[in-house]
Amino acid sequence: MDALEAQMMMQSRELMRYWDRASSGDWARVLATFSLFSGISKRRLRKLVRHATLTEFAPGHTIVAGDVSDDSLYVILGGRAKAHGDSVTRTLGVGDYFGHVGLVDGGPGDATVVATGELHVMRLPRQSFLRLTQDAPVISLTTLRNLGARMRRLETQAARC
Repeated sequence: MDALEAQMMMQSRELMRYWDRASSGDWARVLATFSLFSGISKRRLRKLVRHATLTEFAPGHTIVAGDVSDDSLYVILGGRAKAHGDSVTRTLGVGDYFGHVGLVDGGPGDATVVATGELHVMRLPRQSFLRLTQDAPVISLTTLRNLGARMRRLETQAARC
């Protein structure tokens, strides 16, 4: 774990103690430490957070099923989850996000995501997230980079089979 990841986890843990009372400014400060939202103004992040829903999941709970459409982006604030795709399983932690494939094309996601421990997420509605991407194209570029890297990994795995 590097210093930035440790800082993100510490900030997130602090807010978890009173997460139902944290302000949009508190959550904007946390989101600003995540790679997807770096470079986005706190003002824009506060506006985004006002449309968000904070949710907890118990270990073993399925958050999204890969074959079901979902119109939200999920950002992990605390805990861990596993994303099970066609041929890849990834571990997700604080600062990671999922649901972005469905946001891009409006269809079902590419993975089933299951909580591996107590999981805290911020659920961002599609329209709010898309509005932010129009105002801050860096988010679109980051999302595309992550999708491209995932496609590259899948192509490499398929070539080995």
